[in-house]
Amino acid sequence: MSSVAWQQFLVSQGAQFNERAEASFAAPDIPAPAQLFDLSSLGLIAVSGADALTFLQGQFTNDIKQVSQSAQFTGYCTAKGRLLALFYAFSMNDVIYLQCPRTLIPDLVKRLRMFVLRSKVVVEDVSEQFVILGLASTESAASIQHLPLHPHEISPTALGTVIRLTDSHGKQRAQLIVPAEQAEQAWKTLSASFGPASSSLWEALDIQAGIPQVYPATKEQFVPQMINLDALNGINFKKGCYTGQEIVARTHYLGKVKRRTLLAQVVAGDQAPQAGDVLHDAHQQEAGQLVRVAPATDQGYWVLAECRLEAKEAGAITWQGQPLLFKELPYALPEK
Repeated sequence: MSSVAWQQFLVSQGAQFNERAEASFAAPDIPAPAQLFDLSSLGLIAVSGADALTFLQGQFTNDIKQVSQSAQFTGYCTAKGRLLALFYAFSMNDVIYLQCPRTLIPDLVKRLRMFVLRSKVVVEDVSEQFVILGLASTESAASIQHLPLHPHEISPTALGTVIRLTDSHGKQRAQLIVPAEQAEQAWKTLSASFGPASSSLWEALDIQAGIPQVYPATKEQFVPQMINLDALNGINFKKGCYTGQEIVARTHYLGKVKRRTLLAQVVAGDQAPQAGDVLHDAHQQEAGQLVRVAPATDQGYWVLAECRLEAKEAGAITWQGQPLLFKELPYALPEK
């Protein structure tokens, strides 16, 4: 099933799509305790072949050899240690899949192929071969079938591959990787127990869980620690060399990280905040930028904001004059 055919199916199920191909559904008066999300704005790169693990081990920040045991966050850096992408990596049937925003994938596939050389590795964009769905549910609502016990653990099911994600806002969460030809039936089956919900609500849950993302507007803007990849177990400091490793290791071993990504809310006026928007400190100096943004259900926006920690301690951090109202992250940041 093509992405166009999938969108047409979702429209028949009551969805509307914006210019970024994000699905929205008419909001019920009371939010459903069990929700089903279309996540097809995400895409997948498949990496296979006898040398796939060895090849990727020399490219990414995390120990990709562990991906057969559970899914993981991992960064793909330039030689200067700046992130080209943040992948959620997992394995199915001896193939490694790299999940990230679909808009990044053509350039990433091209770049990865440049470094394959004579290795026995095949790098493919398989975004059209699968549909990614999100599930969120309170424990008292509909159960997520075959949900693994721990975050990032994987379980095969009749509908597709289930990966448990970190809980957020009192809800258990999982994503389901469904072969495209089975996606319509999977949606119909799940929607009997899970209310279809807008993709922006999933974005808000991800933000509240402190999960960053890299987009075209923020590509090559962050060293991995600046978006908390070390706190998310997305960097392995013992695995050996990879592209950008020297910068990432130096940041870890030789000094305190001075810029971090923090959870906040902001009230917006006529213009909505966007990833990549500049933030300012109390003296109107550049203090960082927005990493990820989603509308809040009450008012304003949930944001992940990368900023200079000293600027935050010295006074208000603002977006277009509006102060960021900082909240506590659901995980601890390393002291270094």
